[in-house]
Amino acid sequence: MKKRIFAVMMAATMAFSLVGCGSKAPASNETEQGGAKGDESANGDDTEMKVAMVTDYGDITDQSFNQSTYEACKAFGEENNISFTYYKPEGDSTAERVAKIDKAVSDGYNVIVMPGFAFAEAITETADMYPNIKFVALDVSEFDLEGENSNFDGKTFDNVFSAVYQEELPGYMAGYAAVKMGYTKLGFLGGMAVPAVVRYGSGFVQGADAAAKELDTDVSINYVYGGDFKGDADITAVMDTWYQGGTEVVFACGGGIYTSAAEAAAKVNGKIIGVDVDQSGLINSTYGDGITVTSAMKGLKSTVNTVLSAIKDGQWSTYAGKIDNLGLVSADDTSLNYVGLPEETTAWNDTFKLEDYKQLVADMVNGTVKVSNDSSKEEPTATKAKINYQGSIK
Repeated sequence: MKKRIFAVMMAATMAFSLVGCGSKAPASNETEQGGAKGDESANGDDTEMKVAMVTDYGDITDQSFNQSTYEACKAFGEENNISFTYYKPEGDSTAERVAKIDKAVSDGYNVIVMPGFAFAEAITETADMYPNIKFVALDVSEFDLEGENSNFDGKTFDNVFSAVYQEELPGYMAGYAAVKMGYTKLGFLGGMAVPAVVRYGSGFVQGADAAAKELDTDVSINYVYGGDFKGDADITAVMDTWYQGGTEVVFACGGGIYTSAAEAAAKVNGKIIGVDVDQSGLINSTYGDGITVTSAMKGLKSTVNTVLSAIKDGQWSTYAGKIDNLGLVSADDTSLNYVGLPEETTAWNDTFKLEDYKQLVADMVNGTVKVSNDSSKEEPTATKAKINYQGSIK
């Protein structure tokens, strides 16, 4: 396997704009062409830059990883006159993801963007096969690429860049904010117990526990993994039990799994915390205005824009062969951070205002507030809050 020495770049050193861009997703899930051909020198050599995205479990209307990545890529293509399209695998398997990567390459696309850890095996099968293709992976860690039992040696593929995120930080913010806002009966519904989801959940518990200590109040947290990244009747039944038993707000952490929590919450005027992106628009419009409290977000759009801009400007070598661990970079300007809560749509109240959130971010940046990123244990622990761990539904 052709590899180069792995280096972790801190997000603070990034020299490019961190402003993500959005646009409406098309009604069809079929592959379509977006944008025009780019300048032949835009890729840093004499090859025309052409960008393709391959979706993972969901599609480009999932209000999560796929949609955010699609919108960022499409906007980048339109704004820079660069050809862009997307491909949706026929099913959820490595073989089907590889087939779409093969199709993108055969169609002439030389930059392939892949959202989600599910692409790890597809990357290991195709990166060496296509050494001249630039692969941009979002949320694919060294452990995804090498396997959790491997001895990761600090190396990755020459032509792959991956961004991973410090999920424990926005998880902490969401848990802390919920308790400060007055919620004391919380729930965490994870998708699968993969490291990213475990970090989100661990951070959520740490934040809720810290707020409970500060307020000297009793907090309880129901905690379960759905065993899937989409909702279904079995998961909804568990959520019904939670909400009808007094749970006030559930952090639905796992792509489309929010549907089960939202369905149950809507029956009893319960609340939801979204994940990965600001999910308030879709959830509120579908299940009732005001149902979302906040969302624990990753900067997917910012990452896409930053890396594609680097490729366009001939600076791919800054990223090639590396994995960036992205989190907080500014105590003063929260828009520069790669993780956080949505400032415009979070339901701030008198007990936790926007300025309180900004102070929390500053305290996390300067080290006053420390958050563990340990993802080795699926079951979280707390010192003040009471955890009702229920394992996995499936």
